[in-house]
Amino acid sequence: MVVDVVIAVVVVVLMLTAVVAGLSLRVVQQFQQGVVFRFGRVRDEVRGPGLVALMPVADKLRRVNVQIVTLPIPAQEGITRDNVTVRVDAVVYFRVEDPVKAIINVQDYNFAISQVAQTSLRSIIGKSELDDLLANREPINQGLELMIDSPALGWGIEIDRVEIKDVALPESMKRSMSRQAEAERERRARIITADGEYQASARLSEAAAVMSATPAALQLRLLQTVVEVAAEKNSTLVLPFPVELLRFLDSAAETHRRAAGEADSRAAAEDAAPAPGEPAEVPGAEGGTPSVRAAEVHELPPLEEVLGSPPLDVPPVPPLDPPADVPADVPGDAPADSSEGPDGGRGAAAQAARWRGPGGRTTME
Repeated sequence: MVVDVVIAVVVVVLMLTAVVAGLSLRVVQQFQQGVVFRFGRVRDEVRGPGLVALMPVADKLRRVNVQIVTLPIPAQEGITRDNVTVRVDAVVYFRVEDPVKAIINVQDYNFAISQVAQTSLRSIIGKSELDDLLANREPINQGLELMIDSPALGWGIEIDRVEIKDVALPESMKRSMSRQAEAERERRARIITADGEYQASARLSEAAAVMSATPAALQLRLLQTVVEVAAEKNSTLVLPFPVELLRFLDSAAETHRRAAGEADSRAAAEDAAPAPGEPAEVPGAEGGTPSVRAAEVHELPPLEEVLGSPPLDVPPVPPLDPPADVPADVPGDAPADSSEGPDGGRGAAAQAARWRGPGGRTTME
């Protein structure tokens, strides 16, 4: 009977010991650190990895992961300093350096780091240009790391590094950049081609100078070209044509063109010459002040109009002395204004008839 009682007591003690051991012993992993709260007050001593003994009921242990945490930052849309709309996402690598601060100073350090990273990313987008985001990301990553690390120091968080993952551009901007890159490549290709042609022209000039000293070298080069063309199995027929003949034909054609031009000029000059009786055309008389004024040509009125016009007041004509060979029977007092003369013609008065022509000029017939 007594033995049974002793056994029962031993069993109870063992059970109580097991319960107390279960309440007071904790295991901390290698990548963790433990923060002990005794009656709600944090202990300064941080428990390392291994088996940790606690005071039953009084102590409470919180494990903190000290591994590097990879936190992706959601894509943030912003406008760069050169007014380009972009969407940028990044990633943050951090670890807990002080478990006590990470537990006491901030409620959820993962969420806090995420929010700070998003705001810092939007801020860094507005301060940067598009070319820097695409080709010069190292300074941007360092600036973003400093912006996130500033508040994280008070939380016991160490920012390992921050990197921008992707920069999403609008489709119109992508097309513009592709056209710009294509134009730049084309410019470089043209420069390289022009440089090659320049160098080749210099070499060809030197070769021409050498060949000009020995005309047979040009003939040999021509024959070599014929051999190279004939080496291929094709139906091309190459006929050497002397360059001097081409130059002769060119000069002959030029001479023919000049002769034809001179003939056309002479024909045009003959066509432009005035006909007999027509006034000559004065160059420059059309559309401007002529350099030489054309001679005025007045037409005489018809004879009937002249004879039918009233005579003008004519002073009396003195009598004419009879010639020495006039016969004596001719009366000497014959009227001077007789219409019939000694020879049966008109008298002096009739011959002295005047008429007023064009322009008020007096003409004697």
